[in-house]
Amino acid sequence: MVTGTAHPPGGAHPHRVVVVGGGFGGLQAATHLARAPVELTVVDRRNFHLFQPLSYQLATGALSPGEVCYPLRAIFKRRPNVRVLLAEVEGFDLDARELRLKPGAGDSGPLSISYDTLIVAGGSRYSYFGHDEWQDLAPEVKSLESALAVRGRILSAFEAAEMEPDEPRQAGWLTFVVVGAGPTGVEMAGQIAELARDTLRRDFRAIDPREGRVLLVEMADRVLTSFPPSLSRRAARSLEQLGVTPLLERTVVAIDRDAVTIEAPDGGSERIPARTVIWAAGVTASRLAARLGELAGAELDRAGRVAVEPDLTLPGHPEVLALGDMVRVRGADGTPVVLPGLAPVAMQQGRYAARVVRARLRGRSIGAFRYRDKGNLATIGRARAVADLHAIRLSGFLAWAAWLVVHLWYLVGYQNRLLVFIRWSISFFTRGRGARLIGAAPAGR
Repeated sequence: MVTGTAHPPGGAHPHRVVVVGGGFGGLQAATHLARAPVELTVVDRRNFHLFQPLSYQLATGALSPGEVCYPLRAIFKRRPNVRVLLAEVEGFDLDARELRLKPGAGDSGPLSISYDTLIVAGGSRYSYFGHDEWQDLAPEVKSLESALAVRGRILSAFEAAEMEPDEPRQAGWLTFVVVGAGPTGVEMAGQIAELARDTLRRDFRAIDPREGRVLLVEMADRVLTSFPPSLSRRAARSLEQLGVTPLLERTVVAIDRDAVTIEAPDGGSERIPARTVIWAAGVTASRLAARLGELAGAELDRAGRVAVEPDLTLPGHPEVLALGDMVRVRGADGTPVVLPGLAPVAMQQGRYAARVVRARLRGRSIGAFRYRDKGNLATIGRARAVADLHAIRLSGFLAWAAWLVVHLWYLVGYQNRLLVFIRWSISFFTRGRGARLIGAAPAGR
């Protein structure tokens, strides 16, 4: 059960709530507390909320940043009790109930803010499984900056191939390797294939972009392992129809500037010339999880997630709630409950955390958090997707239409929903992409 006090001793000020993180979990917690009688502070390293499920479309020129990002201050501009701070968390003082911050703008020094309730939704980052040196050679698409960098690399690869007279080197530029066949990897591979075969096919003179290779490397024996095997098979067929080659039961063992080396189960290895590698394989929790775990004496799992109580509170600190990809929730019997690292989980936990605070303000308590699994969706390409809705399993156009509706519904801001709908409609009928821009020179290659 969740218990707590509504105000600190003396009741000299409104209940102070600090939310760390403007992602799905933190944003849900903050928006559902914005109307409550609290003094709310939202802290994030960026001044915007990124709709991360569509970041791969930024990386392939299908959408522009302003269409999938929304300023945090704009979300709360009509809520005078809400303050937004552009800052990075440097540390926690759980005993003093203080948060130490490093401002993200200006030249002021570190500052501390006090709280009565702290909600930490630090999210996660991609794991390179002990090979952090691969990060520059195989970037991910989890953040706005990295998605735009990947877009520059993909488009620059075609430009470099156009000017490369040596055929083997040209083939290396036209080979794209996506590591990891989860939803992000599958979506990324499908988008690159469509970009090469539809959007760019008439743009070049010395090369035919349709001759490019898109390889999807996966350790497991099928793509989309979180989906039923029947949908995995349909997704694999759709990928192959687009021109993507799934390399299953393969492990990446080396990456350099010119190639990727993969290893098969029998121990044999193959070096594949490829100048563009994109990482979408596995995640690890935000570093904030380790800091909280160390201070509270809470255990961490192999993915760096901190163990929290069934009500999402930090062990020994009921005033601190942690949620999203950075936590592992204990069940009523103490055993960990395995929850997928998906946006719906973080959103439900964010709403639950807001309910906890509201209940405490009324001197009440609520039951433990329970995740309601509404299904899983993954898009593969134009009019190609798979949907596991438990009672119903869809693939093809119907699944793709369901994917469109769900993602438009959860986008932040009516203007963004309208712009993305228009952009998708134009792309569907013209097969074009309006954001094929190369900014700064891609780093590392």
